[in-house]
Amino acid sequence: MTPLLRVIALWRPQTPWLLAGLLVSLAALASLLGLLAGAALLTATIALSRLGLARLVLRYLERLVTHSALFRALAALRIWFFRGLAQRSAGGLGFRDAGDLLARLVNDVEALDAIYLRLLLPAAACIILLPTLILLFAPVAFWLAILLGILFMLAAFALPLLAARASRATGERLATAGAGLRVAVLDTISGLREVRAFAAEPRMIALVESREAIVQAAERDLAYRAAWAQAAAFLCAQAGLLAALIFAGAHPALVFAAAAAFEFAASMPRAGVLAGHAAAAASRLLAVAEGPIPVPDPITPAPVPPNGTLRFEAVHFAWNPTRPPIFAGLTLDIPQGSRVAILGPSGSGKSTLAALALKVAAPTSGRITIGNTDLTQIPASTLRHHIAWLSQSTHLFADTIRNNLLLGRPDATDEDLWAALNAAQIATLVQSLPQTLNTTLGEHGATLSGGQARRLALARTLLTNAPILILDEPCAGLDAQTERDFHTTLNTATPTQTIILIAHRLTGTERLDRTYR
Repeated sequence: MTPLLRVIALWRPQTPWLLAGLLVSLAALASLLGLLAGAALLTATIALSRLGLARLVLRYLERLVTHSALFRALAALRIWFFRGLAQRSAGGLGFRDAGDLLARLVNDVEALDAIYLRLLLPAAACIILLPTLILLFAPVAFWLAILLGILFMLAAFALPLLAARASRATGERLATAGAGLRVAVLDTISGLREVRAFAAEPRMIALVESREAIVQAAERDLAYRAAWAQAAAFLCAQAGLLAALIFAGAHPALVFAAAAAFEFAASMPRAGVLAGHAAAAASRLLAVAEGPIPVPDPITPAPVPPNGTLRFEAVHFAWNPTRPPIFAGLTLDIPQGSRVAILGPSGSGKSTLAALALKVAAPTSGRITIGNTDLTQIPASTLRHHIAWLSQSTHLFADTIRNNLLLGRPDATDEDLWAALNAAQIATLVQSLPQTLNTTLGEHGATLSGGQARRLALARTLLTNAPILILDEPCAGLDAQTERDFHTTLNTATPTQTIILIAHRLTGTERLDRTYR
């Protein structure tokens, strides 16, 4: 129950909506009991018609309010998950699989709708129905009231708990299998060009079908467990109803109330099975969103010095403790306003240097400072307004040019946007487009050439007005002339900023102050 309780705790801001849904649901239950009792006692037609109308209205309100509450809770849960993921994966997904994360964000969150609609609300109704049932039948026969109470507790509480425990492992298998299916489908679609080029369609289809078979097997197992639990609850309900008919048949209103109560109880074991699945889904969400933070923010934050040297002091670092270190005692000074290049082959630690400067990773020993302030004392969000970053794989979203630029500075005006585009020497192209800033880019900026996409990414980086700019292989994949033009633009657009250029070769480093190899 721990993962489910943690998810329920995250819904605290939606408490008014969730409580409203609960109250309306209980009111609808009360109207049903009143309607059944009135029908059994042959109450006046006008009373029954009013109860029937109230029942219809309350059922409608129940659906409206409970679903609105649930959708708000699930939306808040997705935002919480995304924030937790962003905090723990600031440097990218790393070893996480995009398909698996998508499954957690979609499938696992959707599995949690069972907590409120199919578990909490029916459980609240059963908690009220149990003493009501005993109190109603006690005047007829106390032993009958106790018997009905025991059968009710078996169907409404004991069997669902057993079903939840029995289905937990299957729920975990279903969640993992669903993620595996999404991974296979996403990989196949993303690599469709290569799949066709190597005539690998049959193999990829076979992979997807094998993953789908695993999902279907887990779903069948879950349905099988739900069927057995439902059958056991059905027998308890029928036994209770039979006892009420035999020993309290002279009181039709009580028999009708027992029928309604056991109908609720009989639906609970399936809720227990869904709770087992939901618990597995909640565990998967918590594992990502509440895992360890690579570089936690300080309890007492310090401001970033407006000017100061970026200094690495005796830094040791390894991405994996079982592998050789990337840095062993690195000391490096990058003065404010200087322009330096870091050259070296792949795997020599160039991008790791940027990751450490941006607090995506933390050194195992040594320290990194700006001015005399240790980066550990500066919140990551504050630091990343001071140090901007442009990589070889900077992502352009399938959105408008305006919204892609505003990612760099949300409060920027149109004048600011055009100034950044002019500095990156791409304003003329944007002005020639029919919708200018409101032109929608293709996925990953596919409607632009490589050089154009890189210039637009540069404009977004320049828009931040960050004093320090890290360029990590910004010209990778560009032809020689486009690369030279890009470096010319870069040198013109950043006359006062500290520039750290990470590259494989000397091209573009001619106008920099210092080169480290």
